[in-house]
Amino acid sequence: MTERRPDPEALLARVAREEARRRRGKLTVFLGASPGVGKTYAMLEAARLAREEGHDVVVGIAETHGRYDTGALLLGMEILPRRKFDHKGVQLEELDLDVAIRRRPGLLLVDELAHTNAPGSRHAKRWQDVEELLSEGIDVHTTLNVQHVASLVDVVAQVSGVVVRETVPDAVVEGADDVRLIDLPVEDLLERLREGKVYVPEQAELAARGFFTTGNLIALRELALRLAARRVEAQMRRWREEQGIARTWAAAERLLVCVSPSPSSEALLRGAKRLAAELHADWTAAYVETAAALQLGEEDRARLAAHLRLAQTLGAETVTLAGENGPEEVVAFARARNVTRILVGKPTHASWQDRLRGSFLDRLVRASGDIDVHALSGEGIATRRGPPARALFTPSPRPRPALGVAASALAVAGATALAHAAFGPEQLPDVVMLYLLVIVLVALRWGLGPSLAASLFAVAAFDFFFIPPYHTFAVSDVRHTVTFAVMFIVGVVISGLTKRVRDQATAAHDRELRTASLYSLSRSLGAARSAGEVLSIGTKHVHDVFQVRATALLESGGALAPRAEGTWTFPVDDKARGVAEWTLRNRKAAGVGTDTLPSSEVTCMPLVFGGHSGGVLVLSAPDGETPPDDRTKHLEAFVAQIEGALERVTLAAEAESAKVRIEREVLKNTLLSSVSHDLRTPLAVITGAASTMLGSKIDEATRHELTETVLSESERLNRLVRNLLDMTRLEAGAVAVVKEWQPLEEAIGAALERTATQLGARPVAVEVPADLLAPCDPVLLQQLLVNLLENAAKYTPPDAAVTVSARQAGGDVELVVADRGPGLPGGEESRIFDKFYRAEKGRGGGVGLGLTICKGIAVAHGGRIWAENRAGGGAAFHVTLPLEGEPPSLVPPESGAKEGARA
Repeated sequence: MTERRPDPEALLARVAREEARRRRGKLTVFLGASPGVGKTYAMLEAARLAREEGHDVVVGIAETHGRYDTGALLLGMEILPRRKFDHKGVQLEELDLDVAIRRRPGLLLVDELAHTNAPGSRHAKRWQDVEELLSEGIDVHTTLNVQHVASLVDVVAQVSGVVVRETVPDAVVEGADDVRLIDLPVEDLLERLREGKVYVPEQAELAARGFFTTGNLIALRELALRLAARRVEAQMRRWREEQGIARTWAAAERLLVCVSPSPSSEALLRGAKRLAAELHADWTAAYVETAAALQLGEEDRARLAAHLRLAQTLGAETVTLAGENGPEEVVAFARARNVTRILVGKPTHASWQDRLRGSFLDRLVRASGDIDVHALSGEGIATRRGPPARALFTPSPRPRPALGVAASALAVAGATALAHAAFGPEQLPDVVMLYLLVIVLVALRWGLGPSLAASLFAVAAFDFFFIPPYHTFAVSDVRHTVTFAVMFIVGVVISGLTKRVRDQATAAHDRELRTASLYSLSRSLGAARSAGEVLSIGTKHVHDVFQVRATALLESGGALAPRAEGTWTFPVDDKARGVAEWTLRNRKAAGVGTDTLPSSEVTCMPLVFGGHSGGVLVLSAPDGETPPDDRTKHLEAFVAQIEGALERVTLAAEAESAKVRIEREVLKNTLLSSVSHDLRTPLAVITGAASTMLGSKIDEATRHELTETVLSESERLNRLVRNLLDMTRLEAGAVAVVKEWQPLEEAIGAALERTATQLGARPVAVEVPADLLAPCDPVLLQQLLVNLLENAAKYTPPDAAVTVSARQAGGDVELVVADRGPGLPGGEESRIFDKFYRAEKGRGGGVGLGLTICKGIAVAHGGRIWAENRAGGGAAFHVTLPLEGEPPSLVPPESGAKEGARA
């Protein structure tokens, strides 16, 4: 088959992906099976090669672990300084993100992607640091061991007995632009371990007895190779899609099995499993759901569901395809998945049926092109079975064929009477059209069988009542035989087409309802904020859509407890709880409609989130109710939506809890640091000065100097405690803002008077209109100005000028306190208002709350505050206060009246 043109929509999506990829940095992962295979060495070699080619290469983090040959590769390379953290008396070093982003190298090396950062870092994990670097457009090279991939943690624990705590999400690895597998034979790796090239001798001996065993390393090596192979496969599939290549590339064997309700499908599935095992190939079981498939009987539906469950048990992926042309849908899916072989069962029906409606096998072979088609025998499996297993969802009763045939006979009789009365034997074309109309109506209402019967009845009635000799089935004119044949053939064709349109409309309506129900569920779950809300919403939608009672149980303290409430739920008895506990332990569905505990009165489906089975959805069909059909796939989609929502709220709760813990820890450490330094220092000075004055004879000048020292340190301590108390009151909302119209000139003058000592000899310029008023709390506004002026005094030289100005800007009054000091550090303009933030250039004590209090006061007034660097040097702090209401007149009413009289 020739290659087809690329899909325009796929090309647009590709362009969008390329544009997003162009703005984002490129991630290269050096993947290894275990420590010691040479990931860091390979990364540094690649970096030196890139550096020789003229690229800007910088080392962010590179762990040599004391290896001389690895450390030698760092010689001559630019290494960023690390950020230091004190944690429980131990100094830890981490990647300094801010330094790396400001440096913006062309390529940054960040070793050990799965590393957990020190407490107090911006991100908890190093892979999150890498994501931020990539979003800034910086290319990153990093290293990763396969045991740290999140989806492989359980497998690694099963193989080695070691539970890996530091993990990297699969999406990070899958989204990498390049994954380079660093492989080393197991014997060579063990030799490196014995030579001390992996760990120091003491650790190497311990590792050789534990993790570094031959079996573990072989298993890890296979996992790494499989992970790299899956990535290459995904790249090949994406390339074929982007290039519009429909032809199968047989780079690896993949099987597709066509499943049907036929009893022989069971043998077909088992044969496919054996063939897949021999070829070491992945395989998929597919069922094509056509419009006609909606008319399957209860037994066929139960058998089809059993076949799909068997395929899953045998390790196949199961899919349900929708379409009218089964062979074309199968081949299209096979090409999309790069399938090399399609397996179907040999036809067991009579050959004349293929002549009427076409052979599925023949059409599949003709459409398959370069894909091999295998026809396997379904013999050897006993087809006589006991009664089918009960299903939670049973098909709704359909009209019986005998009733449809009787209805078609009545319809034809009515049409005959109408035609005889309205047209008679003289207008035969009108009679024929009336009969065809009846056939169409019967097909619409009763389906294909009754419409075919209506065609026969119509031909017979037409001959008996309207063709001479009348009231007999004899035909005097042979030309009427052709009329009968054409009339019957047209009736059959119309019946078939009408049935097909009816089935397609029913299928489309059913798919629309499924899609709408899933959309409604996902939209409702998006608003849920707790696991209880998720389960209540989920069970309510399950009840409304599937017409079954539903309740949800979550694991709590080792036991299952109900977490959903509503009229649609039901109490779970001991027998049903036993089924639910089995489902929780085994993470498999059990109960009605399954192969496990099918005699139970309920169906239990596991709710897997957070990496483990944390709950069970229990379903029970009310007595006497029969939901429309078997919608197991639809229900599984509902369960997947509920699991995703539970995962989201669980992660959100954990993230919020972690954030609170981190903030609490940071706050505690900051407060302890402040107490140990900023509070202890003035107390120590006061104590020393007081003890000197009491314990010895000193002259009056020294006593006066010591007294001034005590007073100065006391005022400093008072400001410190006042700031702490003010910040506590602002955060607690205990500060009541009482606004009054105040002249800003007075507030600024009072603030300058209070800060005269701190400002010293600095020249201060005030640029405020005398008649400018603002609605504000005078005490709080004065405190805001005092803090800004003290901040200017602390961070500027003794002779630096300070300017205080105010003006009306639109509906606000804007205050500006500007200085000519060193200015603000780049990128710190917003951080300076954070609690306990202190710039390194400041003089004097303080816990970094002065500007935070200014921000709280500005927000409490309904305004805002920001800072920026001034042209020519220095910083400017802007505060806006909203103008509310009409300001009072500054001219006394009596004075105004007298002036008016003289005029």
